[in-house]
Parts: sequence; structure tokens; C-alpha cells
Amino acid sequence: MMDKNHVKIYSTGRYIPPNRVSNHDLTSWMDTSDEWIVKRTGIRSRYLSRGDNTSDLCIKAAHNVLEGSHVNADEIGLIIVATMSPDGQSPSVASKVQSAIQAGQAMAFDMNAACSGFVYALSTAEKILRHAPYSYALVLGGEVMSKEIDWTDRKTAVLFGDGAAGVLIGKTDESDQFISEDLHANGDKGEALTSGNRKVDNPLIQSDKSVSYLTMDGREIFNFVTRSIPDSIQKVIEDGETEIEDIDYFLLHQANARIIEIVAKKLKRPIEAFPMNIQNYGNTSAASLPILLDELAKDRTVLNGKKQKIILSAFGGGLTWGTLLLEIN
Repeated sequence: MMDKNHVKIYSTGRYIPPNRVSNHDLTSWMDTSDEWIVKRTGIRSRYLSRGDNTSDLCIKAAHNVLEGSHVNADEIGLIIVATMSPDGQSPSVASKVQSAIQAGQAMAFDMNAACSGFVYALSTAEKILRHAPYSYALVLGGEVMSKEIDWTDRKTAVLFGDGAAGVLIGKTDESDQFISEDLHANGDKGEALTSGNRKVDNPLIQSDKSVSYLTMDGREIFNFVTRSIPDSIQKVIEDGETEIEDIDYFLLHQANARIIEIVAKKLKRPIEAFPMNIQNYGNTSAASLPILLDELAKDRTVLNGKKQKIILSAFGGGLTWGTLLLEIN
């Protein structure tokens, strides 16, 4: 008999569009260089969609998540897709995933917390699942950030990539994997990252119908992250009644290699405990953490049958940030 208060990760999966774009490739579109990008961000390449929208990437990622499990789609009761680049306002990306994988018993909705979205969605799904009559939930992060970018603005265009990934979580009679969490938002600084703004336009008022590209105050976000993320990580470790030396891996949102290096230094932990793949994918927003998690699972670094403690920590527009402490095997 399953203990309805225990939840674990059953499988992971990802889908990356096949079109790799190197820093050198970008030089044919804008005034930049590989040296300039690598020095400031650590990014060497990213993958861009040639027409697949966010739901297309998420559907392929969902199939890959399920292939790694022994769970049928009709056993899933909840699907959450974290995204800031949905196909449109309605139907949701999650609803399109629900249809495509034939998860006929699942409720489905999208969540937008920008780059923090996967941590927010995973926390939400875990809480719902504990009190739900069903046993499994699918949590995805998916983005086609390339459609949100002004490709003449090198300050943002060099940073982002496209992709999708996720996890299947479910009830278990084993020990609980979700130990502690720390989630926040600060709307006072929301203008530091904006995207897709639309003005009111109706018969009572005529306005510009254009939708804005992504804008970002990189310095503001850099300062915010390097202050808030170390504190958030320390908080979940303290609440989880553990020691920082007992954390095997710190999985941080892949936004900037320099940020991750600063967080590691502030926490006084070796950089080897902070896996990075930003050099390959760039910033894939809500897809960033689940892509990294799936890579580490596939190479047996995590979710390998050994008991480990890992941190998932992300930050993004809103401004939002959040950290989860998991004890996995």
C-alpha cells in the first residue's frame, strides 16, 4: 500500500531541436564574437527550432520521459508545463501534451515563472499529488526562446536557446525525496526582465497591437541572483536539517557560468559539485534545469540507485527564484 505522503522522481527525459548554432554562426547575423560571448557567459553554442513550437518540443520530451518509465499515459493525473514562450494563450501547451500522449485522465495547465518555472511547477505538482486520487504527475519545462528574442540585440540574442525536458513524479512507499523548499518572488523588480507585453486594444481604445521582444537588465539580475540564491540554498539546507557538506550536487539554472562560479564561491563548495551544460545549450529558461537533470540521470551521475542529496535552484523574470532539496536514489 503506497504511503500517500511520499513522492519520488520515477523518470526523466528531454528533447533538443537538432539545429546547433555556434557562436561563430551568430557572427553572420550580428556584431559579436566567440571570445566576447564565452568570456561573459560561458556559452559556446545553442540549439534553435526551425519551426517546431513549444508544444512540439514538449510532446517529444514527454514521450521520452514516459519511455524511461513503466507508467502508461492514462495513469497520469496531472500535467504541468513551465514555459514563458507558449504557442499561444489558449489552448495551453500542457493541454496539447495531454492530447498528444493520450493522457486521458489528466488535468493540465501551464505555469509561467520564467526561468524559475520548473522549480515552481515541480513544487506545485508534488503538493497536488500528495492529496490527489491519482498516482503520477508529469512536469515539463519547455521553451522556444528564439521567437521571443530581438535578433539584432546581441545583449540578449546570444544568451538563449530552445529545448524541453521534464520528469515523471509519483507516489511511493519508499522514503520521500522532497525534503525542503524555498520559493520567492519580488515584483518590485519585475521590469528587469520583460517579454511579450501587449497593450489594451478594444473598441474603446486604439493602441499599438505589437508584441514586445524580451528585454533584460543583465546587471540588475546578476546582482539579484548572486545575493539571493546562496541565501535560498542555505535556507533549504537548514530547513532540511542537513549540512552543506552532505550535498552531492548543486543543479543551478544555466543562465551564466560566471553566476554559478560566484554562487559556488560564496557557498565555499568546489565548482565540481555544480554541473554545467550552459556551454552547449545557452539559457533555455524553464527547460534549463530539467535538461541538466536528464543529462546527469542518463550518464548515471544522479538517479543511479545510490542515495544522494541534490539541490535544484533557479531564478528568473518576475523576479522569481526558488530552491528544492531532494534526497534521491
